[in-house]
Amino acid sequence: MKSHAKAVVIGGGVVGCSVLYHLAKAGWTDIMLIERSELTSGSSWHAAGGFHTLNGDPNVAKLQAYTVQLYKEIEELSGQSCSLHLTGGVMMADTPERMDFLRLAHAKGRYLGMDTELITPSEAKAMFPLMDETNFVGAMWDPVEGHLDPSGTTHAYAKAARKLGAEILLRNRVVELTQEVDGTWNVVTEQGTVKAEHVVNCGGLWAREIGRMVGVELPVLAMEHMYLLTEPMPEVEEFNKSTGREMIGVMDFKGEIYTRQERNGILLGTYEKACKPWSPVNTPWDFGHELLQPDIDRIAPSLEIGFKHFPGIEKAGIKQIINGPFTFALDGNPLVGPVQGLTNFWCACAVMAGFSQGGGVGLALSNWMVNGDPGFDVWGMDVARFGEWATLRYTNAKVRENYSRRFSIRFPNEELPAARPAQTTPLYDTMLANNAVMGDSWGLETPLWFAPKGSEPKDIVSFHRSNDFGPIGEEVRTTREKVGVTEIANFAKYEVSGPAAEDFLNRLMTNRMPKTGRIVLTPMLNEFGKLIGDFTIAKAGEERFMIWSSSAAQKYHMRWFEKHLPKDGGVRIHRFDQTLVGLSIAGPKSRDLLQKLVDVDISTKAFRFMDFREMAVGGAPCMVNRITYTGDLGYEIWMAPAYQRLVYHAIKAAGEEFGLVDFGMRALLSMRLEKNFPTWYRELRPIYGPFEGAMDRFVKLEKNDFIGREAAAREQAEGPKLRRVSFVVDAADADVMGDEPIWAKVGGKDYGTVEKPHGYGAPRFDTGGEEVRGSKAAEGASAVRGIVDGDWRVVGWVTSGGYAHYVQKSMAQGYVPAALAADESAGLFEIEILGSRRPARINVEPPFDPSGEKMRT
Repeated sequence: MKSHAKAVVIGGGVVGCSVLYHLAKAGWTDIMLIERSELTSGSSWHAAGGFHTLNGDPNVAKLQAYTVQLYKEIEELSGQSCSLHLTGGVMMADTPERMDFLRLAHAKGRYLGMDTELITPSEAKAMFPLMDETNFVGAMWDPVEGHLDPSGTTHAYAKAARKLGAEILLRNRVVELTQEVDGTWNVVTEQGTVKAEHVVNCGGLWAREIGRMVGVELPVLAMEHMYLLTEPMPEVEEFNKSTGREMIGVMDFKGEIYTRQERNGILLGTYEKACKPWSPVNTPWDFGHELLQPDIDRIAPSLEIGFKHFPGIEKAGIKQIINGPFTFALDGNPLVGPVQGLTNFWCACAVMAGFSQGGGVGLALSNWMVNGDPGFDVWGMDVARFGEWATLRYTNAKVRENYSRRFSIRFPNEELPAARPAQTTPLYDTMLANNAVMGDSWGLETPLWFAPKGSEPKDIVSFHRSNDFGPIGEEVRTTREKVGVTEIANFAKYEVSGPAAEDFLNRLMTNRMPKTGRIVLTPMLNEFGKLIGDFTIAKAGEERFMIWSSSAAQKYHMRWFEKHLPKDGGVRIHRFDQTLVGLSIAGPKSRDLLQKLVDVDISTKAFRFMDFREMAVGGAPCMVNRITYTGDLGYEIWMAPAYQRLVYHAIKAAGEEFGLVDFGMRALLSMRLEKNFPTWYRELRPIYGPFEGAMDRFVKLEKNDFIGREAAAREQAEGPKLRRVSFVVDAADADVMGDEPIWAKVGGKDYGTVEKPHGYGAPRFDTGGEEVRGSKAAEGASAVRGIVDGDWRVVGWVTSGGYAHYVQKSMAQGYVPAALAADESAGLFEIEILGSRRPARINVEPPFDPSGEKMRT
């Protein structure tokens, strides 16, 4: 065993072998994989081996598509067959709500360039005759689904990596990880120590234990997962013989089951409600090629529905029941990337769908390690997306909830209950007493809206406008016409101080830093000129800055800040998290209200728009920003948690004469829509440049050489390919939720080829726009891409939207080709909502206070 390596990958499952292969492909040959036993000794060997491209997060779907396309490449390089079976598959809907879900998924597929097709239950039955189609109302066909040999695929990655120069060391457990002062890692194994520049945790079932070696408790848990294999079935053999094809894969939401052909029988797996964690505290190191004791009683409710829906399977004999552990993160997506607070320690774990996602995970992580950036928007998989609140017990509860809901619909207004409340502010009980409907915002309980007195504070979950519509409208109208108060503890808060603080922030941010007592808004870019942050920055003193941004990105941003900190200690960063909380008041009466609570002059001249002051509010020491996300006259008031109740009750008492109302996060988001304000993670993401994101006025190319400046200058000079725009939509009883396709009637005009939003490449247009249905679908033909319809084309995608209550318009934000955004005569637009294409028009000026006079008054 050699004593030095540039990178050591720990774990020999499909993900570890994929990471090793991609690092070698990127040119790193001084790399090695260390496995405690044999390859595939964790979860990979007993996986069902299914793969698909569809995912609720389009960015993850993109990496899944890459994974499927990769298999031919590694087969050719390694000489090892993956036993790929590209059968296609269907998702079955048994209710109108589930059919709406499929319409949403199909719509996403339009701009991703996927070949999905909405078909009838009878058409699905033609491809899987074991079903009783009368149990369903519709289905969605996806030709890019299938299954493979898990062991063969893992070994194909491994052999391909070896051919490119990588080394694999088996039967050698890593027992300790330590780090030298210079950042070098000591990977201590049973056979000796390897010094490495980088360590990658691909530990699978043991990822949690590997994390603990470096003081990190990863939010990952193994769950028992069962599937059964039937005896050979005459119906399957007859179908194969008569059609010359395998049966397709089927996903049944109601039964929470999936099926596919396995030899001459059927494989049927389930994500049962009565799920069971495996080894929830510690994973035994001696566990290997073993299976767990089956418990058919636990999956009996799902099997009962499955046998009703697929009566052909009920008659088959059960040959074997497989029960093995798989690891999951809280939301079911992988944990990928560098761990904040550590140097060159990387994760690629909790990849429960390893044969759908393993290739994409390996590609993204290798890009990250070699080039400093994953090359894709991988926020949905980033290990930094969870905070310290994701403890062992929290993880246990959330993973069980996620597993049991694997095939359940997640409605856009649905808040899941497990492990809540985790974090609360001092006003939590007060908000509940005010009839607040609470939501989970990065582990923090946050008021979403306030139900009328006497009614139950609960969302009726739906894809359509629901029971919150009326109350949110009242919150917005009262705030816009009088004054409202909302809790804003769910922002990220930082203090950056020290003699080099201003130089540090000027290097990171695109805007100039403010003068003392003033505020600026500024994006932050990576080296490639893409948006990785959106901040409010106040200069609180000569060497002290206060910063606010998205709470969900706290660890993501801290990782970036730490990476660029000067070595001389001239900059200090403090992340407040919930040690600093806040309230915001907004509306035309907000100044009158605040003046009653302070002992200083806050007139327009004395306290201008975008001013920052430290002052007592209601007798409590606070920091006050003259700014709000509502786009109205308003103030953000920040205080230590010990003072929040005092300040809130003072605001309520003083605001009674002005008609003060409590408003929640949904009202705030409604008001930001009518100001055309973007939001982090939806409009502002690492796949967009600042000029694409319409952040032009916050990018000062003439100032110091900030990170990403060269790329941003090039984007401005060449002109952005895309442009963020705001739409007014002629919606019915449902508004956009995000990721809907935007159609345009462009006639004969050519606006160029625009790269697809999540990396799928340019769309491939068909000639007529007709959909393949009926017998063609039954023959397994792929659906025509539904992105062209005469002069209409899918030209963009929605990032977010909803109903703007004060201006009474359904609104959306999204990205379209820049030429379309600039040319008002370019054509008409339509946005597809739940399968219906609704007329839309670009709204250049915000419909509320387009001049910005109200917030500056």
